[in-house]
Amino acid sequence: MTWSPSLGAWPTSQGTHFRVWAPTAKNVQVVLEGAGKSATHPLAKSPNGTFSALVPGVGAGDRYRYLLDGKGSFPDPASRFQPEGVHGPSEVVDATKFGWTDSNWTGIGLDELVIYELHVGTFTPAGTFAAVIDHLQELAALGVTAIELMPVADFSGQRNWGYDGVALFAPARCYGQPDDLRRLVDSAHRAGLAVLLDVVYNHLGPDGNYLAAFSPYYFSKRHRTTWGTGLNLDGEHSEPVRNFFIQNALHWIHEYHLDGLRLDATHALEDKSSRHFLAELSASVHSSLSGRQVLVIAEDHRNLAAMVKPQAEDGWSLDAVWTDDFHHQIRRLLAGDHESYYRDFTGTMTDLASTIRQGWFYCGQHSINFNAPRGTDPTGIPPRRFVYCLQNHDQVGNRAMGDRLHHQIDPAAFRAATVLLLCSPATPLLFMGQEWAASTPFLFFTDHKKELGRRVTEGRRKEFQSFSAFSDPKTRERIPDPQAVPTFQASKLNWAERDEEPHALVYRLYQVLLRFRRTEPALVTSETGCFEVTAINESALLLARHAASGPTVLIIVQLRGAGAVDLSERWGGRQWQLHLTTENPEFCNDPNAPKIDLSLPAMCFDRPGAVILRECLT
Repeated sequence: MTWSPSLGAWPTSQGTHFRVWAPTAKNVQVVLEGAGKSATHPLAKSPNGTFSALVPGVGAGDRYRYLLDGKGSFPDPASRFQPEGVHGPSEVVDATKFGWTDSNWTGIGLDELVIYELHVGTFTPAGTFAAVIDHLQELAALGVTAIELMPVADFSGQRNWGYDGVALFAPARCYGQPDDLRRLVDSAHRAGLAVLLDVVYNHLGPDGNYLAAFSPYYFSKRHRTTWGTGLNLDGEHSEPVRNFFIQNALHWIHEYHLDGLRLDATHALEDKSSRHFLAELSASVHSSLSGRQVLVIAEDHRNLAAMVKPQAEDGWSLDAVWTDDFHHQIRRLLAGDHESYYRDFTGTMTDLASTIRQGWFYCGQHSINFNAPRGTDPTGIPPRRFVYCLQNHDQVGNRAMGDRLHHQIDPAAFRAATVLLLCSPATPLLFMGQEWAASTPFLFFTDHKKELGRRVTEGRRKEFQSFSAFSDPKTRERIPDPQAVPTFQASKLNWAERDEEPHALVYRLYQVLLRFRRTEPALVTSETGCFEVTAINESALLLARHAASGPTVLIIVQLRGAGAVDLSERWGGRQWQLHLTTENPEFCNDPNAPKIDLSLPAMCFDRPGAVILRECLT
């Protein structure tokens, strides 16, 4: 590993190094707090606007703040821990003292990646890093290979969805100590699981953001985002700003042994410089490690092929990108969503097949939602670089009632869609509880101070006034208050139901499908030409997966209604065996198995479902 901290506070045998960027300040002092430690020490200014000093006698556990030209005092922008909250003093943390046991861990590559997204605060009743550890073996047994933690950067209050982080280097104190997060990562590696972290670089939360106190250059004078002023990634003094966020990424990878980062809403990172910030960040992360795979994954609705192309092809060399088009086609098809960005999607089998075949649907066509062309040609991009989902925190939590897809559609259709997701060549992502069709919603929740909280509640309800279901103000009043504790409590998973019917039946389907994905040669193969996808009719789709050495697998998915499927013209003359149907009694308590003629092959569905056929090789 070739990285060491350059911002924040880090202890050594001689004391603690303090370093902070404050280019317009004339004097910066570190103020120590606590019994026997109260003292003020001046920092020396460098030509690049950073102030630094080695302060003897200061070590892990000591608390401090900064005075800027006598004003303040302020917590460290690169604080490793905020034990008293984001407005309190920062704490010196020694990242080198943790007893790691993962020296033989080399990471998880894209070919093996199955992501399980979770929110630490609602994943368990306790809502802590330590409590997540208790479920790692179960997640490994489920068949996922990586957990993705929603943002853990500390925020105002005691609970938060995660996207209001302001102490970007500090794990949220309500989830535990920094070493608790390290223990979670170390335990995950022992269980064979990678750990990815969702990081937010496109904006900071509305309370506790002290960056502007240290420098007026952190925020752009030209760019704005949905959340307000954009970051200064390409203007005057932007180099130290870029470095701050790159150092943040490297700190998570090195100080916590994380296996990758999911970069939130990268379309909001406006950058007109010759080398895009994301390309620089990706290169910095990848080059800082040897002997361990680390992934950089973006969430971006622009469908830009350059993001995942190598630098040699003028790309940004990210490893993968969340692609919403698959999710949106499925929701339009199964749940009927047609407002907002769903206006751009038909949910037809033809368009769904095109989406899977290409990786995303929009490759430059006009978008109604954006009133502009959207997307680029993804030809040649390996399927694993596209991350697909049926649910994620955005697509559930950004719904007014936090309802999940399986809350709105027939269980048979949900099982069929699950087969399509887990048998597709793209990288699948599950959202916590999806694997047992959890009854609990995932709502938007915050814990801001009274006046800010009131505005957040009003804004949340106003956000939905353009939707027909919430056009009546009285209906909007029923949208759960993000500030209310019950809103947060309602979002916590109920683990007891996983072992009860009908949830246990869904859970078994996920286990079987993930095992099949992991062991079947045709599904393990991930090259661009490893699959065919065809719209059979207006309600059914065929996904054919081919192995480099092994049998072909046919996945027939009837996503709505009843219907007959005859595959004899393309796939007749071969011998097929039935691997499974979603109507097996082990997966549903009211099985209605399709009638299957393997000699053709052909089948007749009485309701939505999926059939997997495996070629018999002699």
